[in-house]
Amino acid sequence: MIPASRLAAYLKEQSLPLDKVELQIAALTLGAVLSVDKPAPRTDLFRYPVPLLSDDGACSLVDELAAEPYDLSPLFGGESAEARGALNDLHALVDSTNSRVGADWLGIYRVIGSKEQARLVKLAYRGAPSRAEFPLTESFAAGSNNSRVGLTGWGVVIDDITAWRDMGGSYYECDPKVKSEVCLPVLNEEGVVLGIIDAESSEAGFFTPERQVWLAALALVLASPLAGLPLVEEN
Repeated sequence: MIPASRLAAYLKEQSLPLDKVELQIAALTLGAVLSVDKPAPRTDLFRYPVPLLSDDGACSLVDELAAEPYDLSPLFGGESAEARGALNDLHALVDSTNSRVGADWLGIYRVIGSKEQARLVKLAYRGAPSRAEFPLTESFAAGSNNSRVGLTGWGVVIDDITAWRDMGGSYYECDPKVKSEVCLPVLNEEGVVLGIIDAESSEAGFFTPERQVWLAALALVLASPLAGLPLVEEN
């Protein structure tokens, strides 16, 4: 169980005007997912399709897939039962959360690598294929919400991407169908960014407070499983 003080601190730090009781209930519900038996995992938890990237590497090219899938197994030193179980937990959390939220896209990323080579790596998601890694650099964060949240630990809620850009907000428009987004950090107890979650919708104003509660709960619940991943490439 996540202490109420930590829930309240997260809401304050992330400037999320959400109900603390509703957040506690959502966190308890998602936390239970980690302690129950789950269906058999997907055929391949370690590999997923990825789109080709644009020449400058900034955006993925919609509907143009790379010849080879992205392979997570090197991060874990192979396809061990422990790694498979950890990834299956993350997929179950994505499914449980999105059954309440109904986003067009929802994914979990983990910070991987040393400070000089740090990046976000996508570990589990539901939705269309998307890029696997986001560099954690100031230059990339200038146009990427994922990288910016991963670097700063401050989440972002965009109700209308068109309006956001008209007001000067930076945004890589890799998929014109995306109209709203929520990107939140996963933090450990010391406030270190372990990863992020990202949710997208083709509908402006989609992420109401009722939906944001479940996304915030996911970010809080993920602190333990992301910290405990059996990674061999982390520092």
